[in-house]
Amino acid sequence: MSLRVAVPARLTRARLVTLLGPAFVAAIAYVDPGNVAANLTAGSRYGYLLLWVLVVANVMAVLVQYLSAKLGVVTGRSLPEVLGTSLRRPARLAYWAQAEVVAAATDLAEVIGGAIALRLLFGVPLVLGGVLTGLVSLVVLSVQQRRGQRVFEGVVVSLLLVLTVGFCAGLLFAPPDAGAALGGLVPRFEGTNSLLLAASMLGATVMPHAIYLHSALARDRRNHDTQARRRQGVPVTEASTRRLLTATRWDVACALVLAGGVNVAMLLVAARNLPGRAGTDTIEGAHAAIASAVGPVVALLFAVGLLASGLASSSVGAYAGAEIMSGLLRVRVPLVGRRIVTLVPAVVLLATGVSPTWLLVVSQVVLSFGIPFAAVPLVTLTRRASLLGEHRNATGTQVLAWVVAGVIVVLNVTLLGLTVARI
Repeated sequence: MSLRVAVPARLTRARLVTLLGPAFVAAIAYVDPGNVAANLTAGSRYGYLLLWVLVVANVMAVLVQYLSAKLGVVTGRSLPEVLGTSLRRPARLAYWAQAEVVAAATDLAEVIGGAIALRLLFGVPLVLGGVLTGLVSLVVLSVQQRRGQRVFEGVVVSLLLVLTVGFCAGLLFAPPDAGAALGGLVPRFEGTNSLLLAASMLGATVMPHAIYLHSALARDRRNHDTQARRRQGVPVTEASTRRLLTATRWDVACALVLAGGVNVAMLLVAARNLPGRAGTDTIEGAHAAIASAVGPVVALLFAVGLLASGLASSSVGAYAGAEIMSGLLRVRVPLVGRRIVTLVPAVVLLATGVSPTWLLVVSQVVLSFGIPFAAVPLVTLTRRASLLGEHRNATGTQVLAWVVAGVIVVLNVTLLGLTVARI
């Protein structure tokens, strides 16, 4: 299946706009607090050196997220649902267990990010900030349950725009060195620490729960579109599926260009303003350094962006966790109950006094181990004609998808070896 995004004549611009949305919700996973920690750490320690990691990771993410959305659009099922019906019980339970570990790491990063932002903005203690982040995410999730997916998408996209402004504002006040930034596009490392951080950045960019969730969001958009057509007396044909896939390509491309740009902006701001400054190994220290180097307005916008990131990603992460459990265990747990259960470990870890920024970076390493378990089945399933028919991956797409999955697996194995060697 080609990744071209040309709009067919029958898919008008107005119609295209109404079909956008799922990828922007999934894109929240690409600009969550874990990304903030990883990107600020990369920029402050290594300058522009690891900029290429973000670019490569975002290109990989475009393909992965499109395949996830295509699975949902064509089959009308999410990736967890497809796996839930194809795996035997022991394998299904084992797969669910690792997915839950990934979901817990995701939730940890998102709640901690919101707690840090509340402390920066209002001086709220971390534990209370984590609880408040969880409670606000409950409100956002209740919007999805009571008002439907479109309203939920609107709320999440609004938060996405807020965090985009917050994280990108520093570029206007302190533009990066263009030449040095271009040099950062050349793939290279500086020792094992930079490789470990690169794996953390990859885990923060191509996130497993975003793969699971996007297929579910695309499934729901297909069902909504089908119901709307039937109410209008318009037949649902193969042509309508092709038009929806075209809209999906635009959706994924626009959402991930935006998310990728935000990630790059964070690293550029850190590389330009934070190298050599004391205390920048934590988000709080980086915030103080930004205030000193660029000004309090930029620091305020950064904190607001971090809060929007934590609130939006916490809601999206809980939504993804519920979809994973529903598809693999065939058990539906209310989103509110799911939110409360996954909130407890994050709050407990905040109460231990361990550096929240360190917890964020570690959570991204854990996420990087979960990526192959989502990406490899996705690549395998989207090649099957029995599942996707004429929309199965073309040979070129399949080869590229396996290259992406292979890079992820090799990097994770390397990361494991480096981690063991450092113990």
